[in-house]
Amino acid sequence: MMLRMRAVDMVEDAGYTPVEAMDAAEAIAILESRSDVALMCTDIQMPGQMDGVGLAQAVHARWPAIRIIVVSGQLNLPHLDLPPHSTFLGKPLDAGEVIAEMREMIGRA
Repeated sequence: MMLRMRAVDMVEDAGYTPVEAMDAAEAIAILESRSDVALMCTDIQMPGQMDGVGLAQAVHARWPAIRIIVVSGQLNLPHLDLPPHSTFLGKPLDAGEVIAEMREMIGRA
């Protein structure tokens, strides 16, 4: 919860409007009801039946224009099968790095 709150603060600091989801199922439901989401940030470890990499793959398959940031505190991960237009950031997250990556990914400097 605290990490998600910090991520929301970073999104707001970058000048964007965050939309929060508790798990992959809620994230997909939100995307099904909105057409204004340009970027998604997900942790690899999340509650529910789908992890963050699975969510990234599912989102890319249905909404290929959405850019995706995948984060994890585990830096010794085997090869991650991230979809195109995705990037991996390790924790602890640096707010400046996250904001710069968001802006670059969705084209707003």
